[in-house]
Amino acid sequence: MRLFGYARVSTSQQSLDLQVKALKVEGVKGNRIFTDKVTGSHVDRDGLRLLRVKVETGDVILVKKLDRLGRDTADMINLIKEFDEMGVAIRFLDDGISTEGTMGKMVVTILSAVAQAERQRILERTNEGRIEAKAKGIKFGRKLTVDRDKVFALRKQGLGATDIARQMKIGRSTVYKILQ
Repeated sequence: MRLFGYARVSTSQQSLDLQVKALKVEGVKGNRIFTDKVTGSHVDRDGLRLLRVKVETGDVILVKKLDRLGRDTADMINLIKEFDEMGVAIRFLDDGISTEGTMGKMVVTILSAVAQAERQRILERTNEGRIEAKAKGIKFGRKLTVDRDKVFALRKQGLGATDIARQMKIGRSTVYKILQ
């Protein structure tokens, strides 16, 4: 039996360090830890794809949490089935569950459905909050940092790009981009 690890975060700005450290504490060698920095809403992930190729019958995959393997119930069921058919078990460290045995597979399936439902509730609450904020006049998106109208007004007054840039404390290239 060989131990493998899988860790995933949703964005490239997030850190995998805590998950990787937990996997190493459990005895997974660094070269057997596969990672992804993408959403878990689909199974087309490089690290997961490579893990699927590397594992063999009798191996065990450790994952810190259930939702790190995936968010979609159907995808989770298919992954668990695929690994099971290969003779590979999956253990979720924080959740204290494993796909070893019939009960383990059932519990994982139920919990993945709960995780997907929770994700949907989070999205619904986020959207409701966004709609309410828009109704109150709150604007979303990046704030404009350059007053484009002022750039055009200064240009009409006969100022060159260098003088406009100095006066507005912006780069000359920004002035040129606005004037195009």
